[in-house]
Amino acid sequence: MKTEVREAAVVTVAVALGGVLLGLLWWWLAPHVPLVGDVVDKSWVVYLADSEGEQAIGVDGTFTLLALAFGVVSALAVFLWRRRGGVPLVVALGVGGLLASLLAWRIGVWLGPQQDVIAHARQVGKGVTFSAPLKLGAKGALLTWSLVALIVHVGLTALFGPRDPEPYQQGPLPKDPYGAPLP
Repeated sequence: MKTEVREAAVVTVAVALGGVLLGLLWWWLAPHVPLVGDVVDKSWVVYLADSEGEQAIGVDGTFTLLALAFGVVSALAVFLWRRRGGVPLVVALGVGGLLASLLAWRIGVWLGPQQDVIAHARQVGKGVTFSAPLKLGAKGALLTWSLVALIVHVGLTALFGPRDPEPYQQGPLPKDPYGAPLP
């Protein structure tokens, strides 16, 4: 049991550190949401430059698809590293995936455009297009890595993992004096 818990701790840390790569990829690949600043009644307001744009949904979709890919890869790597399953290992994949997603989200927000939209609009000037801060609108996307990793790992273990031996070796069924099997 100590070995399983130690291996689970290693898996949790390794998967969680994968969140740094996810955060960098999300920041790099996510579409930018264009905003425009304007002065109305002596105060600054910010509008979407393209009111029918789908960039905000693309930001969430990019994170979700990247997390899905990372979940599959991490589950496959853990399965190939340790062919048999185990509760600590599965829990480690789930917790590590959640920590990785949280870390990736915070890294992407930190690296993305400035969070104070009004100050950014004042800085670039009236009527100039600038990028909105990188934000994750669909917080459920944070669970993608964990859920996919759990499903893929359990599926791989069920399909290709070692089998338990049969508890009882059955010999030939008993027969009655006429040769028919007994119930």
